[in-house]
Amino acid sequence: MDQFRREVGELALAPFPGFRSLVTHHCVTGSMRHIYEYHGYPISEELLLGLGAGVGYVYWHMKGQAPIIGGRANVGRPGEEGLERTAGRRTGVRVEVFTTGSARKAEAALLAMLAGGEPAMLTVDMGYLPYFDFPEEFHFGGHVVVACGYDAAGGTVLVADRDEELHAVALADLARARGSRYKPFPPQHAWCTFGFSARRPPTADEVRQAIREVATGMLLPPIANLGVKGIRKTATAVQEWPALMDEGELRRACLNAFIFIDATGGTGGGLFRYMYGRFLGEAARIADDERLAEVGQEMARIGDLWQQVALAFRQAETAPDPATVLPAAARPLPEIADREEAAWERLRSLVT
Repeated sequence: MDQFRREVGELALAPFPGFRSLVTHHCVTGSMRHIYEYHGYPISEELLLGLGAGVGYVYWHMKGQAPIIGGRANVGRPGEEGLERTAGRRTGVRVEVFTTGSARKAEAALLAMLAGGEPAMLTVDMGYLPYFDFPEEFHFGGHVVVACGYDAAGGTVLVADRDEELHAVALADLARARGSRYKPFPPQHAWCTFGFSARRPPTADEVRQAIREVATGMLLPPIANLGVKGIRKTATAVQEWPALMDEGELRRACLNAFIFIDATGGTGGGLFRYMYGRFLGEAARIADDERLAEVGQEMARIGDLWQQVALAFRQAETAPDPATVLPAAARPLPEIADREEAAWERLRSLVT
């Protein structure tokens, strides 16, 4: 806190009474945990991630963009409820998600929440947040933070991110981060509200349903870029990158892949597989089925393989010739696909 006071100088900026800053793994579940804890509902990120059916796999390569190797699912695309609302429904918490094209409307809603002593969960482009040291061209508009204090005189908001330190951010910088138009994830000034009047623990049936949804998405994806099929597609696609990209683009693609898999990018490490493995340990206790915990241990071992892939991408990004290292990044992927397929089949059989 002393370091924070030095950072903001003489501003009268402090978190709301009772707000506790936490070290978290993933920006969405970490921000939700901040809100839940503030309202007296202690819960792990892992349980929020699992209940929200938030784990999956996607490989996506849009022209002119770096490829995406992602481990999230239920992100709120059309036809999806979104992790936030799904986890809320299974914990008796009413979660509403708002977006707007108006920076003025978004800021007015934020200031109204802060004036009422309510922390606000906001979607932002982390490339515009002043406390990050990213290259100027880096943008990712799917990042989520919590505004937990406000100094009206200084026009400054206090932000909780994944680290324990709280960050002072000028309203102008926050508006720029919320209104970014960089693709593929423009944040659209999004924010969430939470209602805890009917909060409750999740039931065993809800835990099983959440697991079933994730397993089905991994085993029976609607397109070949998703799920286990997507992992197998990635094994081939990665080795084609040198023919599709110049050296600078290839280095950026390798760095992007590393960040999306490694804990650096907010996955908890191992492309969310470590977090999901720990969720299965909690699910085993709720559903009274230790077999779920056994699959959770296998999920952690799969996470170790994903970390091998992440480190190979990191080495490729800094190698004299990135193309020579890419085969090492692709090599574990067929084994990962086979082991994930077996694990998700086992889970589906346990919860069906």
